[in-house]
Amino acid sequence: MATCYNTTASTSMALSSPSSSASVKHDKYLSRRQLGLPQTQRTRFGISAQLRKRFQVKSSNGYPLSVVSSKDGLTKKSPTKEHAQNGPVDGAVHFSGPTQTETTVSITVVGASGDLAKKKIFPALFALFYEGFLSEHFTIFGYARSKLTDEELREMISRTLTCRIDNRENCEAKMDQFLQRCFFHSGQYGSEADFIELDKKLREKEVGKQPNRLFYLSIPPNIFIDVVRCASRSASSPTGWTRIIVEKPFGRDSESSGELTRCLKQYLREDQIFRIDHYLGKELVENLSVLRFSNLVFEPLWSRQYIRNVQLIFSEDFGTEGRGGYFDSYGIIRDIMQNHLLQILALFAMETPVSLDAEDIRNEKVKVLRSMRPLRLDDVVVGQYKGHTKGGRTYPAYTDDPTVPKNSLTPTFAAAALFIDNARWDGVPFLMKAGKALHNKGAEIRVQFRHVPGNLYKRSFGTDLEKSTNELVIRVQPDEAIYLKINNKIPGLGMRLDRSTLNLLYSSKYMKEIPDAYERLLLDAIEGERRLFIRSDELDAAWALFTPLLKELEQKKIAPELYPYGSRGPVGAHYLAAKYNVRWGDLSS
Repeated sequence: MATCYNTTASTSMALSSPSSSASVKHDKYLSRRQLGLPQTQRTRFGISAQLRKRFQVKSSNGYPLSVVSSKDGLTKKSPTKEHAQNGPVDGAVHFSGPTQTETTVSITVVGASGDLAKKKIFPALFALFYEGFLSEHFTIFGYARSKLTDEELREMISRTLTCRIDNRENCEAKMDQFLQRCFFHSGQYGSEADFIELDKKLREKEVGKQPNRLFYLSIPPNIFIDVVRCASRSASSPTGWTRIIVEKPFGRDSESSGELTRCLKQYLREDQIFRIDHYLGKELVENLSVLRFSNLVFEPLWSRQYIRNVQLIFSEDFGTEGRGGYFDSYGIIRDIMQNHLLQILALFAMETPVSLDAEDIRNEKVKVLRSMRPLRLDDVVVGQYKGHTKGGRTYPAYTDDPTVPKNSLTPTFAAAALFIDNARWDGVPFLMKAGKALHNKGAEIRVQFRHVPGNLYKRSFGTDLEKSTNELVIRVQPDEAIYLKINNKIPGLGMRLDRSTLNLLYSSKYMKEIPDAYERLLLDAIEGERRLFIRSDELDAAWALFTPLLKELEQKKIAPELYPYGSRGPVGAHYLAAKYNVRWGDLSS
């Protein structure tokens, strides 16, 4: 059994100007977003030579160093032989003299022949290359048990590559250049010998440069640990950083998630593990903090004093479609609510972080999750879609899927009312709803504000006060948009009021194509930016909230309420909302 990396030592480093002997403390990662530098003054993997000339790096004892740490946790001693062999602490920014070798990044997609790799990961990597966001020196390896040649991998990848809609570059030429950087290595996921062979191939491509390595685990969770063990022991970078991206699911409950984390940390440090939730890479999700913290009009309203309820809604207009076997072992709560929607909730509800540093943001998210009230079965509705005939077309039931047991009680729909017991959000219901085979496809956040006290125009709205409710809607997908529903007078001599919408539709305002979430997350992982990745204590807090509910559902064998394929979901979801005097916003829009 391998032992954990030692992360308990600490260091103090200083960044000083050549013209001054005074040291300036510097322990934050200098990312592309934090630097705010033009392309001529920055590189994708560090600081350009032009910027380096402005700084001289010294330790607290006055000796020059080549690394500024992004975290506490480095040794105060000068670099040792062991440190030179293992490479610098992950996430560091390197400053060096003119003799430093160039860096290269090697990206290995483990599970390269799978659907996720073909449809998302390789296209995202090509988009980064096309836009000029990858290092000048990079190599991509596909790793899988399949027996493919380099040319067969390139042929497979080429079928899913697309270019941005512009005329800056020749698309076919860029594709050819990208594909020539792609290679394949066949091997078993648990074979260290096969990873040693991969390491040899990587070294051939990295010769003469400082190697950095990123592994993307596009594989089932039951073989995560085998791959991490082999990669860390046999294919880690000898002198640069090594990072591993792990796809969900991160376990099925608190116990299995905790065991997965413990096993990963036998071979990796926490700062080498990038737990990816692709919803955090969505443009509108990343815009949440910008909308709230950079607009004075919203931040004062962001509390129980003005917000009546918050709704987080996810819907798909199709069923399991071949994923029934996988889905049946997890269900909609584990697949969508415990990760995607809960992460969005935490970002929405968190307090203002100290800075935009990843740890400051993730600290605030953890505080929100730990402040949440345990979920009660009375505040949850589960459903499962049944067969339905509409317009002469017959839609199958969930249990008609041949990979799903006929007596399955796995929910394909769930709605829940959650509460945050802190000063800002006390008493405000956060309603979550997620389902498959519904009437439409989309993901959105709906913020319904309180009614105007003593409203002078309430007679104009009649008895339905919902018509006078201001509502902020953040549509994550499709057709990304932010719009605010307000009350307005209809032009004319009479006094008639109307509900109008102030709409920021991204496709109209911004002509540039919105990058896919995987592009943003891959770029952040390469750069060592962790804001949009999930930390282990964050994961623990999320599972602590949902695990008791999941166990109760399974132990009591709660039968899901059936709803027709293509409908708006089970009736019970409407009763749940009405229990808290709420009407689902997506049903009235």
